[in-house]
Amino acid sequence: MPNQWVKISKTTVESAAVPERGQTFLRDTDLKGFGVRITANGTRSYIVEKRIEGRIRRMTLGRHGELTPVQARKLAQAKLGQIAMGIDPVAERRRRVQQATTLAACFEDFKKARKHLSDKTLYDYDRVLRVALPDWRRQPLSRITPQMVVTRFRNLGEDRGEAYANLTMRTLRSLINFALAQYDDGTGTSVLPNNPVSVLTRTRAWHKPQRRQTVLKLHELKPWHAAVETLREPDDPLSFGNTMADYQLLLIATGLRRGEAARLRWPDVDLEDRTFYLRKTKNGDSITLPMSEYVWELFTRRQQNVFSNYVFPGRSGRGSLVEPKNQVNLVIQRSTIVYTLHDLRRTFITIAESLDIPPYAIKRLVNHKMSNDVTAGYIVSDTERLRRPAQQISDFLQRAFDGEARHVVPFPRPQQVLSDSIGSESARRMKGNESRHG
Repeated sequence: MPNQWVKISKTTVESAAVPERGQTFLRDTDLKGFGVRITANGTRSYIVEKRIEGRIRRMTLGRHGELTPVQARKLAQAKLGQIAMGIDPVAERRRRVQQATTLAACFEDFKKARKHLSDKTLYDYDRVLRVALPDWRRQPLSRITPQMVVTRFRNLGEDRGEAYANLTMRTLRSLINFALAQYDDGTGTSVLPNNPVSVLTRTRAWHKPQRRQTVLKLHELKPWHAAVETLREPDDPLSFGNTMADYQLLLIATGLRRGEAARLRWPDVDLEDRTFYLRKTKNGDSITLPMSEYVWELFTRRQQNVFSNYVFPGRSGRGSLVEPKNQVNLVIQRSTIVYTLHDLRRTFITIAESLDIPPYAIKRLVNHKMSNDVTAGYIVSDTERLRRPAQQISDFLQRAFDGEARHVVPFPRPQQVLSDSIGSESARRMKGNESRHG
């Protein structure tokens, strides 16, 4: 019988038959809600079950042998008493288990749930946890307090810089926001009371971000380029040095973000059409961009020795390139020019603006979002319309690398030309009038 009403005792529990499959229940005739569950593998467990808010809640008290029937009955009475007082013991137990979830375990659940995040983003999260919060990784989330957050935030700002302190706490805030929604007691109530990182918002403690303004100056482009070229190893056409040199030259010649360039694959490079396609970008919008002559020659040179699906493979050739800090430092030493890879993107944009390239064309070339710009919503930019400005920037860079570029003097704008023409015409008329009237 799947259900039997008996007086639960050592004898009745041990003499009950084991089901061939599934499970059977012995329910106590004296204490309603107290029982024994017997499974097909012979396990006998004491249980408590009660209807709470329209749902049957069942809790395992322990196995027969570990508990005697008398001990199990006392535990059952206590649990049923809690339920009578409005306490859900199942929810309470789940809450305790979920509250014990550590920061490291939360990150593992986060990765499983956020499958759309890039490998680079997940790498950045993992690095923050290991570098900035190593002693918190095994800490239960419920034990991370606002005061702990404030203290760590202040120390990180002093030791590693304000930007890194902001990054660390934004990462932690993201993970705990995930936990607030992910971990509940089974009734929809979160096991965490709040996000302790919110104390930084309430107290206005976040560091004000300072946007970097560094770019390569005009006179720095020639020595920088020469130092980049020294990374090459002519005796080895498949050398990592060639990859590192071409990678940095592509960044400054296209304004690509370093991750977009590193993830670029050969199937997305069309040398015949002289375009390349970016699938994964920071703003989520894929885009096809034109190649200038310089960029086309760079891709053509690299295609002569392809040994990976990536245009810029890592040293092993299996994955994409990881940020080349050692090679950047080497260029800095040889050129005495301090820069970051993102400075190359800013340099591209600065040159484009100095050449009077229209703002919307610049935005498309560097794939900046234009969703909040009403006017931009009416402008359709195709790849061919971007080819000319891309070539202008590339030509300027090549002259700068050769030391031939000069500071740009923009052509007069149409309004200025019209004004000058009007001024000249007025002067001629006045001169003519003077001649006629002596």
